[in-house]
Amino acid sequence: MDPSELEQQPRTDAARIASDAVELLEVLWGRALAGPVSSSQLRAMFILEHNDGINLRTLAGTMDSTPPSVSRLCDRLEAMGMIERTPSPASRREVRLHLSKSGHAVLGELRTRRVQELQSVLARMPSGKRQALVRGLEAFRDAAYDELHGETNGDARTA
Repeated sequence: MDPSELEQQPRTDAARIASDAVELLEVLWGRALAGPVSSSQLRAMFILEHNDGINLRTLAGTMDSTPPSVSRLCDRLEAMGMIERTPSPASRREVRLHLSKSGHAVLGELRTRRVQELQSVLARMPSGKRQALVRGLEAFRDAAYDELHGETNGDARTA
């Protein structure tokens, strides 16, 4: 094995382990979901939480979907009281999307259940390994943020 392959191997191993961990997180978080919304509706709600007041076309682009599909998804969310539509001050034809109080509450409850699921798993880990995990996840979060936002300074951020 040449030196470049030796250097690449730890990154490949880390990527495989991270992929396995994400799959397990999805299973754990799926158990926590048990709420009134589907995973695609939940994704739309997360996007609206961080992009309050975006229009349907922007939401569709962010979700990599078509405006008619996202419009139907928003119809269902609005009927459940999770989102609100308001007219745009800039254009009478444009509608702005907002997460409702109920929508914020659902996301808060989901996050609480997710934390409970994770605490159960983390309680099985030795303290030193948990501390190492926190440091590693902080570095991963910062690197992922930089990757998604095209930054290179690595400052600490929160998602």
